[in-house]
Amino acid sequence: MLGSRGFRRLAGGAKVKEAEDPMLAVINLIDIFLVFIVAVLISFLSAMGLGELLSEDGQVTVVTESAEGEMTIITKKSNRLEATKITKTEAEGRGVRLGVAYRLEDGSMVYLPDDE
Repeated sequence: MLGSRGFRRLAGGAKVKEAEDPMLAVINLIDIFLVFIVAVLISFLSAMGLGELLSEDGQVTVVTESAEGEMTIITKKSNRLEATKITKTEAEGRGVRLGVAYRLEDGSMVYLPDDE
């Protein structure tokens, strides 16, 4: 019969200490590993500036471009995520030219609209 604190009572009433289960250490390591994985995922999201995707409110748009020129636009509106992939050939001809933007020597940008 098992008593409290890991002791077992024998028929004569003597207490004998139970041997520890070696699987308990493995279970604790699995718990620690899961916490570590969650921490790494959160740090990756914050390092990439995607922490806003975890928030429940607001609107977030993230644009990434691959080395081949394919762009991915991820838009989050409240609880809905939408991803769109666009190649350079698909993007040609879309839209209307609105003006020209210039980057000045001090790093600021100036936008000049086209006259219609």
